[in-house]
Amino acid sequence: MTTALIVVDVQNDFCEGGSLAVAGGAQVAADVAALIESGAYATVVATRDHHIDPGSHFSQTPDYVDSWPPHCVVGTPGAELHEPLRADHFAAVFLKGEHEAAYSGFDGHDADRATLARWLRDAGVTAVDVVGIATDHCVRATALDAAREGFDVRVVEGLTAAVDPENLDRVRQELTAAGATVSPSR
Repeated sequence: MTTALIVVDVQNDFCEGGSLAVAGGAQVAADVAALIESGAYATVVATRDHHIDPGSHFSQTPDYVDSWPPHCVVGTPGAELHEPLRADHFAAVFLKGEHEAAYSGFDGHDADRATLARWLRDAGVTAVDVVGIATDHCVRATALDAAREGFDVRVVEGLTAAVDPENLDRVRQELTAAGATVSPSR
């Protein structure tokens, strides 16, 4: 079994100080960078929100369910990976949400317009470990789509941060029902 690490949306706007900060985001960035640098995974990819004009996904009066404050706008510092993560940590980066809401990394594409599912299959990947921000939104959506695409999926919850920690029991149940494993640590 070839396992890839998928790092979901660990971007400046989702970490402390960002426009849509999630508590613990900066720690997730540091911990994930250390994991990558340990060499534990031969294949590591990332997803990034990459908004140009995502329509009703942005709102000046967001409901934090379907609409959000502007975030990860293309060309802004908020859209960049949060240090100490760097582009050279990743074999590919999948951009999502240019003109619509996109929570799952499987909605994105890389620089060659390859989808995440196709890229992983072409790389011989059969299993994925999913980490990043936010556990209850983009990590959840990416993990569910990975399971739907036939990959063995593990969410490493200790390397994620949630928008609303009260959602985590429901998210764990949903992931487990889809066939994913939720692990507190690697």
